[in-house]
Formats: sequence, C-alpha cells, structure tokens
Amino acid sequence: MKEYTLQFEESLGRDEIFSSRSGIRVPQLLTTHDNEIAENRKFDYNVLVPDNNKEGSRVESAIILFHGLNERSWEKYRPWAEYLVKNTGRAVIMFPIAMHINRSPGEWANPREMQRYLGRDLTQKIGNENLSFANYALSTRIKADPFRFYLSGRETIYNITQLMSEIRDGKSTLFSQGCTVDIFAYSIGALLSQILMMSNPGGFFKESRLFMFCGGSFFGDMNGNSKLIMDKQSFELLNTYYREVFIEDARKGLGAGDSIERAFISHIDKQFFSNERKNFYMRAKGRIKAVSLRKDRVIPSFSIKKVLEGVVRLSHKEYDFPFDYCHEAPFPSLFRSQGWSDDVRYWFEKVFSEASEFLADRRSAAEKCY
Repeated sequence: MKEYTLQFEESLGRDEIFSSRSGIRVPQLLTTHDNEIAENRKFDYNVLVPDNNKEGSRVESAIILFHGLNERSWEKYRPWAEYLVKNTGRAVIMFPIAMHINRSPGEWANPREMQRYLGRDLTQKIGNENLSFANYALSTRIKADPFRFYLSGRETIYNITQLMSEIRDGKSTLFSQGCTVDIFAYSIGALLSQILMMSNPGGFFKESRLFMFCGGSFFGDMNGNSKLIMDKQSFELLNTYYREVFIEDARKGLGAGDSIERAFISHIDKQFFSNERKNFYMRAKGRIKAVSLRKDRVIPSFSIKKVLEGVVRLSHKEYDFPFDYCHEAPFPSLFRSQGWSDDVRYWFEKVFSEASEFLADRRSAAEKCY
C-alpha cells in the first residue's frame, strides 16, 4: 500500500471556535492558551491507499479512522488501518481529533516533561487517583475548564465537514469529487462519529456507514478514570459538568443550540432528546454496527445497547476475549501487531474482518475507477 501525507488548515468554524475558547481557563503549569496552539489549526494527516489505486488517479472510496481520547501517537492504530486497507480495498484517512496526536504541543507527549510537571503538581495536591505522566496534560486541562472536551469535538466536526466540502468541490489533490466515505471509530471517536452522523452538517454522511469498536455508549455511563486517559478528579468533574452545567446552560439558551449540540446532548443521557436519537438510529438502521467488549469498564456494553435500543439486535455484538485485555489495550503486547500471540491475532482478525466486511467498497465493479 501507499501512504500520502496531506496538509489541512482549518477555516470552517474557525472564528466561532476561537471566540468560544477566548475565555477558557488555562492550567497552572501548562499555560499556553488553546488559541495559541498553532499545530492544532494547521497540521498533517496521513492517508493509506491500496496498491491497486494507480499512481496519479484519484481515490474513489475511503474510510475515516477516528482514534480514542488522549492519544498522542498513531502507533496503536497502524495495524488497524493497514488491515482495513488490505481487506476493504479502500483508502483509510487517519484524521487526528482536535488537540490530539500531532495537533497538540510536543511536550504533551514527552514523558520526561510531563513527569516534571506531575512531580510539581503532586507536591501541592493530594488525592489525584490515576494521575500519570501519560494523562497529565488532558487531566489538568479538563480540571481547568471541562468545556474544552465539547469544543474539541465540535472543532473536529467542523474540520471533517470542511474536508468533505473540499472533496466534493474538487479541491482535493488525492480524492475524487464522488469519493464514497464511511467511518471506523474507536472509543471517544465513536461518540464523535455518532454526533457527526446524527447532525450531518453539509449532508455529507446521509448514506455513510459507521463501524464502532469499544465505543457508542452514553457519555454519562463512560468511565474515563484511567492512567492512560485522565485521573479520577478530572473525570468526575467532566461527568458532573456535562450532566448538570452544560445541560442547564443549553436550557437557558447559552449554547449554540444547533444540530451538533443537540446530537451531543442526546448522547449524554437517555432522557435527553430521546425521540430525536431514536429516530436517527431507526433511519440509520443497517448503516451502523458496534462491537463491544464484556470487560470494557471505560465504555460499557450495557450502555451501547441502551443507545442502539430498537436496532440493537441488528447492530451490536459483544465479545469477551480469552486473554487479559482492557479498553485502552484491546489487543495487548505494547500495541505492536508483531508481538501478538496467536489468540490475540485471531481475535484481532475476527473483529477487523467484521469491520472490513461491513465497510467494504459499496460501489459496483462498473463504478470503480482505478
């Protein structure tokens, strides 16, 4: 397969996001304001393309791969993307969520730098359960202002809408105007995708498919208290903020009040905008599939079933791998496929063969143009 690196510079929604972030609070130690993080606004993203896509011809079919929360590298996802390319015959777009991976300052992914900040923080505070160098940046930024979480997702939805608009307008050097686009989403990337498809800004995803792995639950049922995601205090604050403050602000008309916000609120808890959510999943029946893990304590299966509700029998499968796994490392061995045992490889291929079958190129052979 071939790999291309493309540059993205955000324009759609930029002024709105910049204005929304202008009053956001910064942590005591990580003092760079979010609006000053230049790499979040202009960045590279990678696209893996099958070998049968001839050099110089534009890509006709692609899958966007969304990662999980607090990721600083694509390492974990490379085997996933490569498998999807080889087994679907489609390109895979590895697009980073706002303030993640290469859209965040390098020091956030530097263990030595984060350990230095962590040491200073722990001398002043107690009770920071699961605070670690791996989650320090996200944890402290959430504690300073949990509104960041929503803004990051909203910004990414604007980015994807802009990307799709550029493709449809023929401005992309790699993708054809008629390129079909589906989504593979993991963890918080699934929540992002649910909001994207339900709100559907620009109408670009009305026929798209979504495959969710370890994702798709109500936000209020998630548990992000993890050394690899965020510490306990941060997650408890985040949960309380969105179940209480954010909802109350929306009721007072203090938020955007648009389809993106409503779609997000409908996935916070079962009680919010329930008819809109149920109608969306019924309309999307057959276009959304979720695979969850029984021992996943971060995004639990029971909540994914609650979200899918009327289509759960058609759209959901639960597995329980016969080896030690967790949400953060569903296929353990340092995330490297070369080090997987036979059991791990078997279950990886089982999950991703299902994803590949579901996301296989939907165009007929006559429509394909390589």
